[in-house]
Amino acid sequence: MGSADRLIAFKVKGIGSVPIDDEDPAQGWSPDLPALRLPDLLSKNLDVVFCGINPALSAALAGHHFSSRSNRFWRVLHLAGFTPHVIPSENDRTILEYGCGLTAAVERPTVRASELSNHEFHKATEELERKVIRYSPRYLAFLGKPAFAAIFRQKSVDWGPQSIRFGGAAVWVLPNPSGLNRAFSLDALVSSYRDLRTASRRTRFKSR
Repeated sequence: MGSADRLIAFKVKGIGSVPIDDEDPAQGWSPDLPALRLPDLLSKNLDVVFCGINPALSAALAGHHFSSRSNRFWRVLHLAGFTPHVIPSENDRTILEYGCGLTAAVERPTVRASELSNHEFHKATEELERKVIRYSPRYLAFLGKPAFAAIFRQKSVDWGPQSIRFGGAAVWVLPNPSGLNRAFSLDALVSSYRDLRTASRRTRFKSR
């Protein structure tokens, strides 16, 4: 999954530089290859859909979300109570069994999220809203502030629950789980994600 696999300075007007994970793309990639896409992991009536900025090129090449070894997403998800164990990235699809899904604000994979323009976020907004309406999750959780700030044109963004709804879903903003995001320790990440888990708790540890 996107931004959480890369750490760079991504600037959003009114917020400044926000750290985002960075991975080198897999060897052998060529710009002449067909456009890559990392498929969403979605099903209807999920408790939470986690929304990254856009897929890292390396994740798109691997075909799995949060494939960076340094990324703490899967560990944090488990420690916060969303999953009964740490899901290996190659088994990312099993997240659906626990009432959670994965998507990205912008579909286009990039090496760096700074390659995206505000126009791409604004253009992607309608498609993201259509997804949310179609799949009807109870919560949409943005991973980091940049995508939320760009889509909703907010100059200031707080962590946690937001006062707006999007496509019928309650909106939450969570810290970036990148291993290089030194602003948040593992414990701080778990605490933030656990607050969302508490708010969204409905699904127990069983296949849906």
